[in-house]
Amino acid sequence: MSVTTLIIVHTVSLFRDGLRLALSSTPGFSVVGEASNGQQAIQLVDQVDPDLVLMDTDLPGVNGLEVARVIKRSHPHIAIVLFGPVQSGAFVVKAIRAGVAACVPPNIEFADLLGTLRQVRRGEYPINDLVLASPEVAATVLEAFRQMVGDDDIQTIFSPLSARELEVLELVAAGHTNREIAARLDISNQTVKNHISSILRKLAVNDRTQAVVYAMRRGWIKVMLPNG
Repeated sequence: MSVTTLIIVHTVSLFRDGLRLALSSTPGFSVVGEASNGQQAIQLVDQVDPDLVLMDTDLPGVNGLEVARVIKRSHPHIAIVLFGPVQSGAFVVKAIRAGVAACVPPNIEFADLLGTLRQVRRGEYPINDLVLASPEVAATVLEAFRQMVGDDDIQTIFSPLSARELEVLELVAAGHTNREIAARLDISNQTVKNHISSILRKLAVNDRTQAVVYAMRRGWIKVMLPNG
């Protein structure tokens, strides 16, 4: 079994201790460092290069969102999970723009947190589930994206993506997981992963969110509000 290395970033030492003990006793996870503020977190990531960063948003000095931006800029392969106000559309927008893979409430049950961490390590973006689960959050997020891709900013240049890749990217933008995309398009999960890898390579971006924003800015794809 491959082991997921992670660091914990939180101001409360007792919280870090409890989380470290719980994760250390869970097969497949290894806590390789801890930090109590944003600057420490950035330095620690440079030193240990973990697979995942589990971090609080409310940090002294540099907050968690800004730390996430810095980490993703220099270590795009590292997945970031934030503790934060998940019912706030404004917060979710900022987290998506920072490249965060998942946001969870501070009072989340450990079993649910573990499930989220495993999703993230599979390359999924549970942050999309937040958008789909709450119409209010969805409206805020999608309105922010619409403002980013207003008619005056759209570049109508030729898309390097194939028709199938654009289809996959539209489903990614709508918040679907790889498995859901595979079912909708009647293709294998591995084929979906191959399409996404090709999309990232062609657009020279680091993650799915960046690919979606890149394509939306150029008018290649549209995002529809989820039903509900």
